[in-house]
Formats: sequence, C-alpha cells, structure tokens
Amino acid sequence: MATVGIHEAKTHFSKLIQRALAGEEIVIAKGKEPLVKLAPVEGALTKRKLGQRSELLNWIAPDFDEPVEEFEEYMK
Repeated sequence: MATVGIHEAKTHFSKLIQRALAGEEIVIAKGKEPLVKLAPVEGALTKRKLGQRSELLNWIAPDFDEPVEEFEEYMK
C-alpha cells in the first residue's frame, strides 16, 4: 500500500491511476491522516489475456483457411 500526499497526488495523478489499475492500493492523505483510497472500478481497463475466453470456441471447420471459390479472381 502506497500513501501519498494531496499535492503529490495532484502532480502525479495519471501515474497513480496506472499504478491502481495494476493492482496497487493507493491512499491519499492530508498530512498523516489518510483521506481516500484510489481503486479501479470493477471491470475497468484490465489487460487482455490471450485465450481468456477459449471455452467459447467449440469447433473450427477443417477447411476454414482454404481459399473461397468466389474470390479466386481476386487472389491472382
């Protein structure tokens, strides 16, 4: 958990947002008194993970990457 002062939070706000999105807990304090916690909204801008929804892929036709006859004239 990182604690920053109000002035530092104003100066480096976008960097603090990136840190919070990365999972770090950011507390903004006035003097030594903690005031607010900066946290991402659930489902906000998370990094995409390859294969994350692979359970949706049930079947691929064996010829899915074969040329389509209707487009042969464009393939020349």
